[in-house]
Amino acid sequence: MERSIIHLNIADFAVAVERLIDHRLINRPILIVPGKAYRSAVYDMSDEAYRSGIRKGMLLGRAMQLCRDAAVITPHPDRYDRAMQSLLKQVLPYSPLIESGHGDGHLFMDITGTHRLLGPPMDVAWRLHRQIKNDLGLNPIWSVAPNKLMAKVASRLVKPAGEYIVGSGDESDVLAPLPLCLVPGIEKNDLIRLNEFNLTHVFQVTALSLAQLQLPFGKRAPFIYETMRGIDPSPVLPLGQHPPVIRVEHEFSQDTNDAPILESHLYRLVEQTGQCLRKRRLAARRIGLFLSYTDGKRCIRQAWARPATANDLDLFEVAGRALSAAWKRRVRIRHMGLVCDRLVFPPAQMALFENDRQHSEKRDGIVSAMDAIRHRFGPGSIHMGRSLAA
Repeated sequence: MERSIIHLNIADFAVAVERLIDHRLINRPILIVPGKAYRSAVYDMSDEAYRSGIRKGMLLGRAMQLCRDAAVITPHPDRYDRAMQSLLKQVLPYSPLIESGHGDGHLFMDITGTHRLLGPPMDVAWRLHRQIKNDLGLNPIWSVAPNKLMAKVASRLVKPAGEYIVGSGDESDVLAPLPLCLVPGIEKNDLIRLNEFNLTHVFQVTALSLAQLQLPFGKRAPFIYETMRGIDPSPVLPLGQHPPVIRVEHEFSQDTNDAPILESHLYRLVEQTGQCLRKRRLAARRIGLFLSYTDGKRCIRQAWARPATANDLDLFEVAGRALSAAWKRRVRIRHMGLVCDRLVFPPAQMALFENDRQHSEKRDGIVSAMDAIRHRFGPGSIHMGRSLAA
């Protein structure tokens, strides 16, 4: 049966919620930054700030240089959670298959086979848009498409406001003229590799056969081949189904509080996590670390990855921050665990500055080379030097 997927997306969700509370912020450039310190990273920003060149994860000091009249606001996660719950209450009567983001103002709905009860999919989407706007004061983008991939692409094309309908069979025509960075699931590594072949748009990649893509991309070629043609069989998960989580842990043979040994084992755990993320074509936005001490006490801390990443080196930096926050006692440690959640499609946007881009390319190249060696010679064939103490 031909599927009908609706994607609702409230652009710059945190900003939209803050503007509901304080109308003075409407039409002003806004930065939402935890802490407001000079080196704090931008959590979210308005479209006006985005057009000034500001991006998520940028340091506040740099952002204020680009947009000096921006209003800086501390994030309020409780407000965003309540707004997301209100949004879900609006859409629940229409389908049990609702897959929502983590308080980010977007959700997918599968309304396949409901046209006799609810009417055509585009009528349902328009009805929801009007209902959400009237009841909540939020103005969602909406799109209707045969799968989640095309629904997400369609929403991106009309951001920050609008609607888009992709008919069955029109997937390739919609994707063909788009730059590769607009296609969900295409990772930064993919963009760099494709750029080496002067491939910057979808129609250039679709001109290549699967066999041609396998030369530079190997096992990832089928995914790229299908994605560029708008093929996405992934289902919309029912509301309440637990999102995917990656958990790895290590029990020390002898309790220890030796820093090199702890960091070495932490990197081993990060390597396992990174390989699992890359196989599942996902990236982690948050890493939680828990330590169990000899005396039975446990400490849990978490750190955010901005942007989301599946690169071992970047993951280790995030996990290191969590370890520093959790390891505050002199008691020896018996057990260490790592949990990655808030898993998303890897962000495809390339670095804004040349030095950052070169640094990112170097890191991604190292991890890709190690993955290739492990694939050929086995998982234990190569390790980073910092993990040898383990």
